[in-house]
Amino acid sequence: MSIDTTPSTTPQAGRDAIVRIVGLTKSFGSLQVLKSVNLEVRRGQVVCILGRSGSGKSTMLRCINHLEKPSSGAVIVNGEVVGYKLRHDKLHELKPNEIARQRAQTGMVFQAFNMFPHLTVLENLMEAPVRVLGRRPEEVRSEAMELLKSVGLADRADQYPSTLSGGQQQRVAIARALVMKPSVMLFDEPTSALDPELVGEVLEVMKALARSGMTMIVVTHEIGFARSVADEVVFMADGQVAEQGPPSQVIDNPQAEATRIFLRSLSERRDAPVQ
Repeated sequence: MSIDTTPSTTPQAGRDAIVRIVGLTKSFGSLQVLKSVNLEVRRGQVVCILGRSGSGKSTMLRCINHLEKPSSGAVIVNGEVVGYKLRHDKLHELKPNEIARQRAQTGMVFQAFNMFPHLTVLENLMEAPVRVLGRRPEEVRSEAMELLKSVGLADRADQYPSTLSGGQQQRVAIARALVMKPSVMLFDEPTSALDPELVGEVLEVMKALARSGMTMIVVTHEIGFARSVADEVVFMADGQVAEQGPPSQVIDNPQAEATRIFLRSLSERRDAPVQ
């Protein structure tokens, strides 16, 4: 398979693009979930991905760190084609250990917290840097404690995940991703599994992370968060990018009919009486 990896000429493209998605398609059997998606994310940018369930948002996110293998096209992070080595304009799949090295560049926070239940909070943070990156435990321990402090959970370091609330577990999951020192943070609807009263504490950590300059790609239904934090909003429909632009355009003045219908449905859901 050959791809064009030359820089795009679109306005948002530039030498500081850290993530480039080029002609990305993904099929599961006869079902095509992604249909030639193109997207660029600049270093330090926060991009929020909106769309209905089944629109391809999460699949695209999983392709960025090669949890899903693209059917065609490519994802390029920090100048490297993810999951492949480019030789003479042909892609050759990397070995699992090489993919693991690449994946360390993209921290990911899932809907479910995915904590190791038999490890303490601190041990959950230390596991990957020590085992995958081969770093010294004492060095990682110090960094992990600083990250737990930054998400307000330093006092929970020696507790087990089962003793934490959902919001606390998700904050630990964010710290666990950050301890790998990623270039990009990926969030796949990180608040969707939380009780409403716990959503705010996770969004506050994410806002602080955005203010720090971390590059973030966030799949979310939290329109208020997207409006206040995102540099760019991407609306996906039927496996394609239907609309893209700043929040003032995509959220407040959408041009695509699919975007307008989606935002109207969210508004009606919020305004519905409590049963």
